[in-house]
Amino acid sequence: MIDKRHKVGFIGLGYAGFPMMCLFSSKYETAGFDLSFRRVTELQSGIDHCGDVPEEDIQKMLDSGTVISNEIKALKDCNIFIVTVPTPVDKNNEPDMSYLVSASREAGSVLKKGDIVIYESTVYPGATEEVCVPVLEETSGLKYNKDFFVGYSPERINPGDREHTPQNVVKVTSGSTKQTAQIVKDLYAGVLGEEYLHSVSSIKVAEACKIVENTQRDINIAFINEIAKILNAMDIDTNEVVDAMDTKWNALKFRPGLVGGHCIGVDPYYLIEKANSIGIEPKLIKTGRKINISMSEYIATKVTENLKGRLKNLKNAKILLLGFAFKENCPDVRNTKVYDVYRALKRATANIEIYDPMVDNELAHDLYGINVKTNLHQLSHKRFDAIVVCVPHAFFQDIDFKHLLNNRGFIFDLKGAFNNEILKKKEIEVKTL
Repeated sequence: MIDKRHKVGFIGLGYAGFPMMCLFSSKYETAGFDLSFRRVTELQSGIDHCGDVPEEDIQKMLDSGTVISNEIKALKDCNIFIVTVPTPVDKNNEPDMSYLVSASREAGSVLKKGDIVIYESTVYPGATEEVCVPVLEETSGLKYNKDFFVGYSPERINPGDREHTPQNVVKVTSGSTKQTAQIVKDLYAGVLGEEYLHSVSSIKVAEACKIVENTQRDINIAFINEIAKILNAMDIDTNEVVDAMDTKWNALKFRPGLVGGHCIGVDPYYLIEKANSIGIEPKLIKTGRKINISMSEYIATKVTENLKGRLKNLKNAKILLLGFAFKENCPDVRNTKVYDVYRALKRATANIEIYDPMVDNELAHDLYGINVKTNLHQLSHKRFDAIVVCVPHAFFQDIDFKHLLNNRGFIFDLKGAFNNEILKKKEIEVKTL
């Protein structure tokens, strides 16, 4: 049964906003707004190129009367607005709040007395009330916590993860007043259930929760990446060491590799910026970022070192990169560090191809100026000297590597995703970090 008390408007229909709107549409009247005409058009036609919402769920939502538009007036009858827009960094790794400011202006233009704006975008503690609220007040002409109210509930969507979905991941909620906090909690309880909610005392606590959990992961991955460099220098297989460690009940299951995307590879910079502004130097966080950034160059170096002992002229080396998305089983190419590996390897050889059927080649070309092959038959070279598994999509397990490698060719498996014993039986050499 649809709850008629609330009509919920979503501002930003990307990887986080659209799945949540689909979920909310089963309980509430909903409407969605996105500035991208291309994105709105594809969603109106029942397609989600972000890949996480099944077409039948989209069609069911559209059949229910949910409006998707690139005009904010489509949300004018809503009394609750949920903002889910990107919070990236610029070329200097400084927080770029322009999307959030723009979304706040859009929300303010349709804001009415008694309405609530809930932010889900990842920000540093204090940003919602310091940056967003003044924009809402200026645009709407209304007063904060008198005429309108604000909540914060950080998105916890994990793209490509079919196990940890929006329906079964605990949602942290907060509000600018006690009454608002309760309304926000009840709103999410309507689609998630009480057992999947955790209410906190303030918006700042909720903001800190999200940015700290992502920064924690960044530091943990940086640790295992640094360990990989040490163990590699000692000719010890890092992934075998991690497998042994994981037999202990309290092991932290992190693997070496690339750290990109729009969360773990970005969010720590927001915390760094805030820490610096209050006179605290976050040394560990900064060091973790430097280590993870260095991995693209390090991986390229390890690949070329292995090639030098096999080829007379490195410029003739033929390399295949498997995966271009920022993570496995996900089509998103934003802030992918595979591009950095590609650029580093290009200094050694021009014969590099990329294969990833999950990604949108047109988008990859628009963002990075390169062509990603989405079909193995499109590959110019039929035999490669090195295959670098950058992103271990599950379906890569079915590839017949024997027919893709030259006689002395090898696989460089960043995350140890393949069963080395099986590959060795096929006389395929595997290198790992």
